[in-house]
Amino acid sequence: MDVRVIMTQAATRFVTPLTFETLSGHQVHVGDLLRADSTIAHIEEGNAADIMVVAPATANTLAKMAAGMADNLLTATYLAYSGTVVVAPSMNTNMWNHAATQKNVAALREHGVYVIEPGAGELACGVYGSGRMADPESIVAEVKYRLQVERKTDLRGLRVVITSGGTREPIDAVRYIGNRSSGKMGAALARGAFDRGRRSTW
Repeated sequence: MDVRVIMTQAATRFVTPLTFETLSGHQVHVGDLLRADSTIAHIEEGNAADIMVVAPATANTLAKMAAGMADNLLTATYLAYSGTVVVAPSMNTNMWNHAATQKNVAALREHGVYVIEPGAGELACGVYGSGRMADPESIVAEVKYRLQVERKTDLRGLRVVITSGGTREPIDAVRYIGNRSSGKMGAALARGAFDRGRRSTW
């Protein structure tokens, strides 16, 4: 997997661009819309990508994305990008639960952005609660799934009917044979079919 990295100025306070350049093997762009070779960075990076992942996505970045602001390279690339976008929010519990943040997350979902819900745990501020960025393994799994979804077209033109949940087969008027199915498998199958563009009756 070929990875290109865009950093905000704030992100460089936590990890240096050199670290990501070493890991990715590519130049890291920080804030400059125009490269030294005069190419337009936010257009070029967007055109070259199969998927865009924002991780961690701060409350500020989510707000800018939801509002359509393009005051840095990251948000400008988001606006110029027409492919699949995945965000992994990370912030203080109160910030995550704030009505404004939830409104921004809902708006991004309406725009087709996939939001990986943050986990719960001890946060950098010392508070315990929701807001911790999802585990890297979960983010990678979501990226792989989204790439697979974008490329598969084997169900094109089909309508998928899925049944799920517990069943009961009567033995007589009193007794029956049943199971404790939660229906989660059916929900996952319906989601997979829907994400691949199919009509799903569930």
